[in-house]
Amino acid sequence: MRCPFCGSPDTRVINSRPSPTGESIRRRRECVACKQRFTTAEYVERLEMAIVKRDGTREPYERGKVRRGIEKACEKRPVSAEEIDQVMRGVERDLLATTDREIPSEAVGKAVLAHLKNLDAVAYVRYASVYKQFRDLHDFNAEIETLLKD
Repeated sequence: MRCPFCGSPDTRVINSRPSPTGESIRRRRECVACKQRFTTAEYVERLEMAIVKRDGTREPYERGKVRRGIEKACEKRPVSAEEIDQVMRGVERDLLATTDREIPSEAVGKAVLAHLKNLDAVAYVRYASVYKQFRDLHDFNAEIETLLKD
């Protein structure tokens, strides 16, 4: 593992521990060259999935891209990093439960919305506004009314 501070390939593991869910291992590392410490996470490598976008193009599934969308929706909300991790695990579980390796982008959006709905209503509406391509306040209002009914 290269040091993110100086780029040295010589680092050592100081501490390892499983995540609370046991799906990853967090490692605390120290660079031998510059003595800086940093944390890495080790996950099981998932099967390759392709996302089929609305225009029909395909691109590889990028965990980071989905996570950034969730983080943006949860920005300045009382949502912890662990809760975002739980949403990510739930979304990925939902996606991997399908037998297809080509997944429509709509399925990713629906999975994220399903998990955000249970987490934070404001984050849900923020994500929905991008996913459902809201055009005006009427779209927001309709989504909020639907959310309030549930």
